[in-house]
Amino acid sequence: MRNIFLGFFLLFSLSSSCQTNSGTSVKNIQMDSEKILIVYLSRTKNTKAVAEMIQQKVGGDLVELELEKPYPENYQAIVAQVARENETGFLPPLKTKVDILKYNTIFLGFPTWGMQLPPPMKSFLHENDLSGKTVIPFNTNAGYGVGSSLNTVKALCPKSQILEGFSTKGGIERDGVFFVMEGEREIEVNKEVENWLKKIGMMDQDSI
Repeated sequence: MRNIFLGFFLLFSLSSSCQTNSGTSVKNIQMDSEKILIVYLSRTKNTKAVAEMIQQKVGGDLVELELEKPYPENYQAIVAQVARENETGFLPPLKTKVDILKYNTIFLGFPTWGMQLPPPMKSFLHENDLSGKTVIPFNTNAGYGVGSSLNTVKALCPKSQILEGFSTKGGIERDGVFFVMEGEREIEVNKEVENWLKKIGMMDQDSI
């Protein structure tokens, strides 16, 4: 009788173990097969650097937004042009085209321009329907924050699940400070990105 009981106990234990492992495997397969897009706009390459940090940690496709007619190189000229576009609501045509149906999770990376979401990112959100998708914003700025950018993302993605965004200080082009994501600053921001991704559930807490 004791041997029969022990046999049933071992059989139950093995069955429970198999169910747990099976559930974990299915979850991992779902995570591995999830399609991630990291689309970004970057003038001084700081937002690009953050986009690359994200890709290193979660995978996915990395796409830079490009305009059919690029902005001028001169800082004052681009400031004036962007101000006119924001005032008139003009959406600059994009050279970049994305098959958005391939993706479930969309990271949106952008600098803060004039305390607003840059017009090219507005163009992207008008051209692509992100309904039903998970949208995750990330931002670099000159130290003044995101302005109204996140509110604009929410307004243009009313049927998306929008997770907590990330923002960090990048260059200050007005003062001649351009790319800053190197050396100690790169290490610091990389850690900030990792902590943020863990917080929003895009990385396991015990990931290194």
